[in-house]
Amino acid sequence: MGGAGRSLLRRLPTAAAAALFLLLLLPPTAHSQSTPKENVTFSFSSFDDSFRSTNLTVNGDSSIAQGALQITPDTLNQASYLVNRSGRVLYSQPFKLWEYTPANVNGSSSSSSSNNGNSSSSSNSNSNSNKYVASFSTSFTINVFRQTNTTPGEGIAFLIAPSLDAPPPGSDGGYLGLTNATLDGNASNHFVAVELDTVKQPYDPDDNHVGLDVNGVVSVANASLDLQIAPVAPANYTLWIDYDGGVRRIRVYMAAEGRPQPPSPVLDAPLDLGQFVLQRSYFGFSASTGSDYELNCVLAWNMTVERLRDKKRLPRWALGLAVGLPCAALLLGLIAGLYYVRRRRVGDDPSMLAGALLRSLPGTPREFDYKELKKATNNFDEKMKLGQGGFGTVYEGVLVGAGDNGETIEVAVKKFARANTKGQEEFLAELTIINRLRHRHLVRLIGWCHQNGELLLVYDYMPEGSLDQHLFGGPEKPLLNWARRYNVLSGVASALHYLHNEYDQRVVHRDLKASNVMLDRDFNARLGDFGLARALDVDRTSYADLELDGVPGTLGYIAPECFHTGKATRESDVYGFGAVILEVVCGLRPRCEVGGFHYLVDWVWKLYREGRILEAVDVRLAGDFVGADAERLLLLGLACSHPIPGERPKTQDIMQILLRSMQPPAVPPFKPAFVWPSAVPDGDGETTTTTTASGLTGSSYYASSAGWTSNYVSRDGHVSEDDVPMV
Repeated sequence: MGGAGRSLLRRLPTAAAAALFLLLLLPPTAHSQSTPKENVTFSFSSFDDSFRSTNLTVNGDSSIAQGALQITPDTLNQASYLVNRSGRVLYSQPFKLWEYTPANVNGSSSSSSSNNGNSSSSSNSNSNSNKYVASFSTSFTINVFRQTNTTPGEGIAFLIAPSLDAPPPGSDGGYLGLTNATLDGNASNHFVAVELDTVKQPYDPDDNHVGLDVNGVVSVANASLDLQIAPVAPANYTLWIDYDGGVRRIRVYMAAEGRPQPPSPVLDAPLDLGQFVLQRSYFGFSASTGSDYELNCVLAWNMTVERLRDKKRLPRWALGLAVGLPCAALLLGLIAGLYYVRRRRVGDDPSMLAGALLRSLPGTPREFDYKELKKATNNFDEKMKLGQGGFGTVYEGVLVGAGDNGETIEVAVKKFARANTKGQEEFLAELTIINRLRHRHLVRLIGWCHQNGELLLVYDYMPEGSLDQHLFGGPEKPLLNWARRYNVLSGVASALHYLHNEYDQRVVHRDLKASNVMLDRDFNARLGDFGLARALDVDRTSYADLELDGVPGTLGYIAPECFHTGKATRESDVYGFGAVILEVVCGLRPRCEVGGFHYLVDWVWKLYREGRILEAVDVRLAGDFVGADAERLLLLGLACSHPIPGERPKTQDIMQILLRSMQPPAVPPFKPAFVWPSAVPDGDGETTTTTTASGLTGSSYYASSAGWTSNYVSRDGHVSEDDVPMV
């Protein structure tokens, strides 16, 4: 221990110094090979709709009715309602399915895998061979019903999913609610499914088979069945799926309900879950119908999953130290911090207390050294700049050895523009919010740095840049085709629904725009830039800025009521999403000169009134789009752009509309006048109309992210727009 350390210890209480000494001596813990396995079990003998809010997440065209999970609609009263549907029902809690282990700790699993001929496992890279993979067993009872003299379609699957997201748009038909034509086969899907397929596609052996699907619907293993999945005479079946994480193998059994598990599986195949699924994944079911339909019902479900333990069992005396020493270490840190603060005024090092606060947050991501990020971005070289906005500049960077397996990774480093108190507030707001968000359509935060007055956040690098670059970036970026545009909007809607309804707090993004929608390597949308986002308590409906801060956001995306209230709400986020929809479909910015109008929404509304709404579609697509979907999106964009916040659709409905399972809301032929006060949020986040019209329209006011006073005049005396890409 150096002289500085000894000097500090002399100033600390003796007990604290002793605690630190013991902490340094305590050996590191590891996964113990001799630790007995522990399992997590849940069981549903039948299903009730009350499970929807507690145990199960129901998405797409699924429902819970008649004591069963109806993975696709369960009515036979209207056959047209049953075609081209897809749904998912997932257990709401994730399970940890694999973890990295120290060398040779689980060597027996690796050798066992090789001895069983599992070529997938034995050929794994080092990143997979040193993973401990959990085992699980599940059984469930299904009823796949078809009407007399009809052909069944399409199928049902047991699913291991990366998130609780709804099925992607276009996942009906042969995609079984798992994927769609754009996403099928992508490694980024991170799903594994056991399908029971009742339609023969070109890649299928027949129209009655079981298959193992990995990231796509072209099965990596399949087998024809003797039992009819959808028999002419209705029948229930029980399926058993056993997965052995030690030998990396999955076995599927099937029998009529009430019969015991057969001795031989209908499907026996190698499968390394650690290679394909996310570490924490979700179990459940998906299903679809096509031009032919069937009722896909799950009647009961039992599940047992091995619980992975991160630490070995300690003796009682060591357990006492393990519990007591962190408390002592915390006390030591507080004492050292107080000593340091007394020696230096806080103003001398503004990053000191903020850094201490960040390190104390639960689950805070990795803290990077400033020199490391400086080197990664070539000293923040202008050539590495990805974008610049009101809160800072984003640089591309390369971090050597920073990946989970020590590999080199590409990152985006956001360097905040101001290191003063305001800059720290923005930095802390963004970090504390996005740090706890987990969704496949949100940009992932990797780490942070707060040193020498510099504030930096480190994100996943998005190789395809931002959405607006592909819409307006010129020849260096490929023009997005129609399928990708629809998929991007579906991804943004999914992320927005998560922020508004599925996170433990309501989050309003407050700056939803095309330049804040990033695209990964497969052109999937990732919503980013949480510099303006705020988390709300569940009993609040809006976030009010300080009066001097004015109205946050970007021109063309700000809801008209925000200029009067200074508050951001979920409804104002939906307004911004409506602007993005029209921008993506039309290929024009929300504020533009088009057809004699200054705003895109006004022009589209006129075309809709005249029955020419499809003329608004981006001419660069040269007619290569789906007319029904284009009209659906344009009507949804107008509905989201309604001047009255209470008339805008909720994200739950937006998701259903994009899944094509619900029609867009009725849109009036003339754009309604903006009414103020138009609506007041109630305790449930809904809105109620209160007074009469003022005769003002939403197009009458302008604002920018630079900030506005209550008289709608910019503080710097001019209008500035922030339309550059941000992470």
